[in-house]
Amino acid sequence: MGMGRETAELFAAEGAQVIATDIVQPATPYANETIVFMSHDVTKESDWQSVVHQTLQKFGRVDILVNNAGIGGSYNAIHEFTLEDWNHVISVDQTSVFLGMREVIPHMRSAGKGSIVNISSIWGIGGVVGAAGYQAAKGAVRSLTKNAAITYAKENIRVNSVHPGIIHTPLIDRQAGEITQAVISATPMGRAGTPREVAYGSCFLASDEASFITGSELIIDGGYLAQ
Repeated sequence: MGMGRETAELFAAEGAQVIATDIVQPATPYANETIVFMSHDVTKESDWQSVVHQTLQKFGRVDILVNNAGIGGSYNAIHEFTLEDWNHVISVDQTSVFLGMREVIPHMRSAGKGSIVNISSIWGIGGVVGAAGYQAAKGAVRSLTKNAAITYAKENIRVNSVHPGIIHTPLIDRQAGEITQAVISATPMGRAGTPREVAYGSCFLASDEASFITGSELIIDGGYLAQ
């Protein structure tokens, strides 16, 4: 939708053969007609197996994985969270990253190379009131990224995380306006970012130009965490 769609479009524009996946069909056609869409529930092991299998059948290999799927979930504090809400956020924002990496890494190992970009958040680094599930999941994505980076570094598989701040996406549009405005007001650049600004960061980390970068955190937040 937001960052995921812009990332798919940018990668395709840069010459990548892109498989874009989501649990819902795209609302409008992709600007780049080479992008292939596949229906995909990132919380399901079988869906990951199917998508990767179809990708290998179509292209013969998987060079890059961008784990972008995410939801905000409840803004409740820990004592207000239900187990059902907790599990839902963790499954989409955290478990999906594990499943995606687990499915593609064996193929990257066979190829002797690969690049994985996991989309975390500034809330995977700094604290925020409430949103306990989201913050826990994004913090786990940050740590899991470093674990994978160290584990597979000698096999030429690079793994990095991107940490966006407030970005204009459908996800942000659905949250309360006062929450969005509070974060924008606390952002030194005084505005929200755009999905394309995050997509450029992912594209760089995935590229050969970032060949000596692994286990890193790219913060794209208008200066928020620099305070």
